[in-house]
Amino acid sequence: MSSYDSIHRRSLADPVGFWGEAAAEIDWFKPWDKVVDDSRAPFYRWFVGGELNVCYNALDRHVAGGRADQAALIYDSPVTGTIKTFTYREMLDLVARFPGVLRKLGVNKGDRVIVYMPMVPQAVVAMLACARLGAIHSVVFGGFAPQELATRVNDATPKVVVSASCGIEGAKVLPYKPLLDAALDMAAHKPAACVILQRPQVAATLIPGRDHDWDELAAGASPVDCVPVAATDPLYILYTSGTTGQPKGIVRDNGGSSVATQWTMRHFYTVQPGETMWAASDVGWQVGHSYIAYGPMLHGATATLYEGKPVGTPDAGAFWRVISQHRIPVLFTAPTAFRAIKREDPDGTLIEKYDLSHFRALFLAGERCDPDTLKWAEDHLKVPVIDHWWQTETGWAIAGIPLGIERLPVKYGSTSKPMPGWNVQVLGADGQPAATGTEGALAMKLPMAPGAFTTLWNADQRCRDAYYEENPGYYTTGDSGFIDEDGYIFVMGRVDDVINVAGHRLSTGAMEEVLSSHQDVAECAVIGVTDEMKGQLPLGFIVLKSGVERPEEAIVQEVIAMVRERIGPVAAFKTAVVVNRLPKTRSGKILRGTMHKIADSVEYKVPATIDDPAILDEIGAALKTVGYARKA
Repeated sequence: MSSYDSIHRRSLADPVGFWGEAAAEIDWFKPWDKVVDDSRAPFYRWFVGGELNVCYNALDRHVAGGRADQAALIYDSPVTGTIKTFTYREMLDLVARFPGVLRKLGVNKGDRVIVYMPMVPQAVVAMLACARLGAIHSVVFGGFAPQELATRVNDATPKVVVSASCGIEGAKVLPYKPLLDAALDMAAHKPAACVILQRPQVAATLIPGRDHDWDELAAGASPVDCVPVAATDPLYILYTSGTTGQPKGIVRDNGGSSVATQWTMRHFYTVQPGETMWAASDVGWQVGHSYIAYGPMLHGATATLYEGKPVGTPDAGAFWRVISQHRIPVLFTAPTAFRAIKREDPDGTLIEKYDLSHFRALFLAGERCDPDTLKWAEDHLKVPVIDHWWQTETGWAIAGIPLGIERLPVKYGSTSKPMPGWNVQVLGADGQPAATGTEGALAMKLPMAPGAFTTLWNADQRCRDAYYEENPGYYTTGDSGFIDEDGYIFVMGRVDDVINVAGHRLSTGAMEEVLSSHQDVAECAVIGVTDEMKGQLPLGFIVLKSGVERPEEAIVQEVIAMVRERIGPVAAFKTAVVVNRLPKTRSGKILRGTMHKIADSVEYKVPATIDDPAILDEIGAALKTVGYARKA
């Protein structure tokens, strides 16, 4: 039996012993009474009775333990020409003062704070400051439009919103304050205050009485000690797309997430204390939470915050420059980034300009990685390239190759084997485990590992319905796939209407809501189509109301602009086509799956329940006009 096999088996057979030992790497103000509590299944709780503070574990203990002068965070911003390193002592000073700002504005333990910020150090400061105070942060990606932000404000009901005057996307400056103002105008809930970081590129107009300048408040704030919180208390809420278009507020706890995230640093990613890890993600996404704001510093390592792109800032060698300059041994990013680099520099000539001798592993996740991209990275970087699978809900890897335990063989197209704590099963339509090699719904037998979400914010029943009701005793991932004879997991796609655009989960249902609101649209559908660069892209079908005589192209451009305005550029919604009708079952269900196969030129069977098979030919013809269904 390999070391991986023995460790994985033990984690399932003895979760109390396994995770109890892992928890010893975290400092506790009060030890737990029980490692895992199943009294409210399926809502399991980890380290019940224990008290800790995540900020203390990320900063204070390292300063006290001899890492005060070690780098805690490297900020590298090619879009502003800024590189700055913050030691653990400097981070502690910044983070300890900001809870004083929040307290003056009425924020206390258990209150919510929304962080709507670009990739700047202050975003991490705000997150850690909330953790220090025992407040619950909810980071909203800066690319989201006002309506999306307003929805999250209404759900989380924050006392304070922390934001910045602008973000920077490549060469483009994006003012944030008008978006924030519009969102708060729309929102039914009105936060008491906003704290605005004024960046040199844009000066935001502050609303007297509500808006406050970050630097002015921080200058007069006194340091605040860490507030003990229960291991089971929420650390943060992170919203992810739901199938109805209504975002789901994923709740992460303090104890389980700290234990699991730190455990992965050494055992999965091979990062040692004192080394630097780079997660090339945004703080608004789960990867940014786990491996920018928390994981590295919990482990006594150095986190990297990169405000730039894999290409264009300035070229396709940007990643190699960062790795070389900061001597980064481990990079974690999305396959989309590498597809972009491969497109711009197919022969990898820019790699040769930099010293990557210290670089030892690349980890890819967030979307399915095509074998060609993985092989390209292997060939040019000469290091292990590990595709792994996780979700916002899980908080860390469900499956992969844990290089810190054992270097298992890579199987192209597979996310490899389940991680310790995860009992992954493939379920058939009857809810029973499927035969080896048979595709079905991927699910995890409960309890999930620590670090997984505990519920949806103020929505236990919705959580039950979405994740646990379909297959009692299991967490339903929403992904489909199979497990081969060697125990390797192959994730094939989604079983709902959530698509994956460059590692960002987006609801086609939310986009359909926008399209259907157009005055000329009678009905619509949005599907995800395969894209070489981004993995998937949304594509819209619109049926016009009877009597509409306006040019179709004008309507198409209008709905594209509406999606950009209401959901944001992150949706990457750039293509829509007008059709006479949509393919439906006799009961009226739109056959989105069949439309997807037609678009991708994948062989399909005409559904037995279709109302009129002739519509499929119409769909194929319409798709050809926008470059899809090439083999139809």
